[in-house]
Amino acid sequence: MFFHGWNNYLTLAYPEDELNPILCNGRGSDKLNPGNININDILGDYSLTIIDTLDTLAVLGEHEMFEDAVNKVLRDVSFNQDNRVQIFETNIRILGGLLSAHILATDPSYGHTIKGYNGGLLRLAQDLADRLIPAFQYTKTGIPYPRVNLRHGVQRTETVETCTAGAGSLVLEFGVLSRLTNNTYYEDVAKRAMRALWNRRSDIDLLGNVINIQTGQWIHTASSTGAGIDSYFEYLFKAYVLFGEAEYLDMFEDAYRAIMQHVRDPSGYLYRNVHMSSGALMATWVDSLSSFWPGLQVLYGDLDSAIKGHLIFYNIWRRYHALPERFDFYRKTVDIGFYPLRPEFIESTYYLYRATRDPFYLHVGEMVLEDLNNRTRLPCGFATIGDVRTGRLEDRMESFLLSETLKYLYLLFDTDNSFNKIDSNFVFTTEGHFLPLAGQYLKKPTSAASTPNKIDNRMCLLHNIDTLLQQHQHHHYIQHPHNLDISSIPYRPETDFAAAIVGSNSNEDNDEETFITSSILSDMLHSKGHCISPQTIQVERQYRKQEQQSFELTFNTDVRTHQLHRQSPKFVELVGGFLSRSLSGLKLEITKRSHRSGGGFQVTRG
Repeated sequence: MFFHGWNNYLTLAYPEDELNPILCNGRGSDKLNPGNININDILGDYSLTIIDTLDTLAVLGEHEMFEDAVNKVLRDVSFNQDNRVQIFETNIRILGGLLSAHILATDPSYGHTIKGYNGGLLRLAQDLADRLIPAFQYTKTGIPYPRVNLRHGVQRTETVETCTAGAGSLVLEFGVLSRLTNNTYYEDVAKRAMRALWNRRSDIDLLGNVINIQTGQWIHTASSTGAGIDSYFEYLFKAYVLFGEAEYLDMFEDAYRAIMQHVRDPSGYLYRNVHMSSGALMATWVDSLSSFWPGLQVLYGDLDSAIKGHLIFYNIWRRYHALPERFDFYRKTVDIGFYPLRPEFIESTYYLYRATRDPFYLHVGEMVLEDLNNRTRLPCGFATIGDVRTGRLEDRMESFLLSETLKYLYLLFDTDNSFNKIDSNFVFTTEGHFLPLAGQYLKKPTSAASTPNKIDNRMCLLHNIDTLLQQHQHHHYIQHPHNLDISSIPYRPETDFAAAIVGSNSNEDNDEETFITSSILSDMLHSKGHCISPQTIQVERQYRKQEQQSFELTFNTDVRTHQLHRQSPKFVELVGGFLSRSLSGLKLEITKRSHRSGGGFQVTRG
């Protein structure tokens, strides 16, 4: 899949920024309509896709292709462009891609050094950062302008409104650039912006979504874990992992505590849009960008919450074979059906598999892989889904497909990959770029950094699985599953509860099989995700073969069964003596018997 997208980009689109998989050509900035920010925020005529994909080539072990791509960038790319681009997107895609590739090309410990390479990518990165710096220089708060012209700086008419994620997700790339160039200015301005946002949090430690960079007043007061605010929290925690400075962890833990108290709904599965000052509900949708949150929770060590949150997006994906941009959990319908091949859901799947080794997450990865191939693959690449309900495609293959989505899929299945075995302070940025930082670039720890109970920044929790699991001894997370192990995610009550939240059937009906659906089971699920005592229920379904006939299934709930299965039963007696491992995900195959065999129906598999 990767090489299908990559080779078509190089053949049909390079040196332009992106590939048009329907027209089979390339696209750059929209010169005819400079106000088209959907295109021009990201595309700056700087060969975006090749830069964004450099470290993916290294992750795949393609050393020669990595070296060839680096040489193309050094030969062809210039940032002296009369283009107005978004600070955030340029930082995470271009600056991050250059820095990651520079480290891989120079550090022999990762196995991808390039003979004769003399730091050209780092010089390009510094040139780009210098072109972004004007966004920080004319604000009263230190929060940067959202856009800058790469040649002329900030325009006089530039908006003074920016989102929290856009202004507060710069410190990883700017910080690494400062350490590598021995110029603290880049890191200082990024950290100042992050602090300026944090200092304007509400009394309950929540941040809004959009702020005025000159007055510091919040324009949009919704707080969430999704679009417009998402990566701010990600960069707080990952900055601590990478740089080891306790200030980042202190801010993250306060923010995390507030989110879990005010943004997470009482069930523990959904993270809503709430008012930053009161915690009152402001919208009944979740967006696809917030599917990154379970992955961050894994890194932080909150596996229980990560599993529940991931199941929401898993069931949305199963229902639509993609992840819509917005899903309304109240109406249980798509709010915005757009899916541009985003990586966040598979990113969280990758982290959860690394932490639990539950084969369920390999199944999730296989599901995503098959749906991408079946729904978005075209002869010239992979296309954006314009509406997940109809399957309508749009002519765009964004760079993050190669930079993140397929990278995380590959790492999910390639368990022996060397990048899965690195045991040091590195992170994947919000664009999926690999950023390590050698000890020589770390600042000396302060006394606060050695405070007890702080996470050791030298050991990312993702790679210290034993430590992570010891923190959750009250649950069993399988490391070496076997056939009779029913602690895997599909057999746990949380799975059906999450399916009920999004209105998804636990299993699909067809002409040959009839199943008990999660909509029926949902009435038996406790709000915390536990099964209550089984009740006698009768289920009538139509068997669609030659003639319409009905059958009846009854759960036996005598006193003994009622007492035995008061919470989360592992086995439930059915009429006729059939047994099920668990009420959650119960699946029966019903076969019609011939008249010679006495007629009726028979449970043939379950």
